[in-house]
Amino acid sequence: MTSAGASTTASAAQQYDIRAAKAAVQRKLAAARTLLAAAGTPTGAHATAAPAPAVPAAPVAPAVPTAADEAVRRVGSSSATKAHKALAFARAQIGKPYVWGASGPGSYDCSGLTQAAWKAAGVALPRSTRDQSGAGTTVPLTEALPGDLVFFHDPRDSLGEVGHVGVYAGHGMMIHAPEPGAYVREDPVHHDGAPAVHHVVRPA
Repeated sequence: MTSAGASTTASAAQQYDIRAAKAAVQRKLAAARTLLAAAGTPTGAHATAAPAPAVPAAPVAPAVPTAADEAVRRVGSSSATKAHKALAFARAQIGKPYVWGASGPGSYDCSGLTQAAWKAAGVALPRSTRDQSGAGTTVPLTEALPGDLVFFHDPRDSLGEVGHVGVYAGHGMMIHAPEPGAYVREDPVHHDGAPAVHHVVRPA
């Protein structure tokens, strides 16, 4: 057979395959229309598209509790509000100078700052660091909440008495009046050179 004859035969076979495939598709389409008509589904030009299935709404992830939420849960709404006020007051004093014996409004020592902070929240604390260390409920440092008072060992006292105090600010931070020549600031509870934490007190 010549190459022209082979080409003609192949072309005829392809046309036959196309016609056969088209006929098969038309038969399947006719069968589908028959099934749709039997089910009462309209077909043809006036048929309307079936509504898309409803997509379920994505589940809403539960809100992650904040430190304030946790404080409310653990100590109650009233106490948490007082602690928030005390912390807010202490934060507003950042940048004011440390002056020994001062309790505001222009300067503070450590216990003068904590006393003034909790006074702003409606809670009266003693003036000295030692007296403040017993004015409330003692809690572990691992359970400290914003507003709690963090007391530190006095490195000059061999009996291990308290010598410094700051207001816990959450996330391992505190606000305090560090020492003469310094200013009220926010530092890590375990800041460089700080003596060991003695205990934590929750005034309200």
